Amino acid sequence: MASDSEPTPASHSDQTFDVLVIGAGIIGLSIARQFLIGSDLSVAVIDKAVPCSGATGAGQGYIWMACKTVGSEGWELALRSQKLWEELAESLKDQGLDPLQLLGWKKTGSLLVGRTPEESDKLKRMVKQQCEAGLRAEYLSASDLHVKEPELMVDKDTGAAFLPDDSQLNARRAAEFLEKGNRHYSSKGRYAEFYNDPVISLLRSGGSGEVKAIKTSRNILHSKKAIVVAAGCWSGSLMSDLLRESEIVLDIPVKPRKGHLLVLENFNSFQLNHGLMEAGYIDHHHTAVPLPSLSTSGLLDDHDGQALSVSMTATMDTMGNIVLGSSRQFAGFCTEVEESIVNRIWERAGEFFPKLREKPLSDFSKSREVRVGLRPYVPDGKPVIGPVPGLANVFLATGHEGEGLTMALGTAEMLADMVLGNPQKVDSAPFAVHGRF
Repeated sequence: MASDSEPTPASHSDQTFDVLVIGAGIIGLSIARQFLIGSDLSVAVIDKAVPCSGATGAGQGYIWMACKTVGSEGWELALRSQKLWEELAESLKDQGLDPLQLLGWKKTGSLLVGRTPEESDKLKRMVKQQCEAGLRAEYLSASDLHVKEPELMVDKDTGAAFLPDDSQLNARRAAEFLEKGNRHYSSKGRYAEFYNDPVISLLRSGGSGEVKAIKTSRNILHSKKAIVVAAGCWSGSLMSDLLRESEIVLDIPVKPRKGHLLVLENFNSFQLNHGLMEAGYIDHHHTAVPLPSLSTSGLLDDHDGQALSVSMTATMDTMGNIVLGSSRQFAGFCTEVEESIVNRIWERAGEFFPKLREKPLSDFSKSREVRVGLRPYVPDGKPVIGPVPGLANVFLATGHEGEGLTMALGTAEMLADMVLGNPQKVDSAPFAVHGRF
C-alpha cells in the first residue's frame, strides 16, 4: 500500500484503469481528482516527467477575473472555476485547515492598472460590465489607487480596475495538495501514478477502432472508460505522434509560448498589498504578432521573429518574495533563461514601481530566481476541451495558455461531466475539438 506522501508504485506490466490521464500538471491532476471524488472510477496519471515540470511550476499563481472579458467564450468557465477554487478553500477552513498553508491561497484582490486616458476609459467600461455580470468591481482614481498601493507610481491619468475577490495560489503547493488527495484513493485500488514514463503509442481494438490502451516506455495501460490528453503545450505534438500510424488526420494547433518570471527573495523594503497587472497585458495575452505602438502597452518587438511582449505583472507570494512578470514569445520548446528578457521585465516593473530603480538587478544575483515555462497557446485563445473526432473515448484538455491554474477546476468538472454523461454546468461547445481547426 502506498502512503499519501510517496508516489504509488507501479509494476512494469499490463494494468487496467477506468480513466487514463496523460499529463501531471494542474489540469491533469485536477481531472484525476474530479473523477476520484465525483465517481467510483479508477484513475491513472501518466507523465513523461514529474508534476509541475511544465507551465504549472513556472506560473505566477493568480486566479483573476480582472483580466477577463465579460461575455467572452471563456468567461463562464473562468467564473465557474474561480467559484470552485473558493469553495475548496472554504471547505478546508471548515475542516480546521489553512488554505494559505496547503494551497498558498489568499484573497488579495487584483488591480488592473491603466496609465493613459484611453486605458482608463477602457477600464471604466470593463468595471461597469463586471458589476453588471455580478462581480464586485470598482474603478479607482489615481488618489484612491495610491492609498491601495503606496509603492505604485501614479499621476493624474493613472487609474485601475479593482476586483477585491480575486485571489492568488501557489501553483506548486496546489499541485501537491491535489496529488496528495488523489493518493488517498491508492489504497482502494482506484489510483496510480506513472511518472517519468512517456507515452509511446495508442493501442486500438480491431473491431470498433476504439483506443483500448496506451503503451508507455515501461507499461501497457488499459482503459475501460476514457483516455484524457492533458499534456499542456506538448498535447498537439503528442497527438500527432500517436495518430501517425492511423487513418485519422487531426491537427491540434497547440504551440509553446515561452514565458519568464523574475522572483526576488527577501525584498523586505518593498510591499505589495494586491496582485497587479498593467492594462496592456490583456492585449499581449491575445496577440501573436507585434503591435505597431510600444508607447502605452509594454515593451514589444520581433526578437528574432519570436513576437516578444513584456507586460508588468507583480505579486507577492506567501513567503514574501516579489514575483515580477511577464514575457511572451514563440521560441519553440526552448526553456533556457534569456537575460535580455529578464532585464526587460525588471525595467518594465521599474516604470511602475520607482523603488525598484534604486538598485540594479545585478545586486540581486544571489537572491533571485527566474522561472521559465511554456504556456499551451492556441490561436483562437480558447482551451481545447472535448472528445477527439474519430476516437470517441479519447479526450483533450489543453490550450489554456496562461490560465491553466485559473481554469483548472472548471475544466476538470467539464471534462468529467462529459465522460460521465452528467449535465454540463458550463456550455462546452466553444471548447470542442470538432469543426474548430
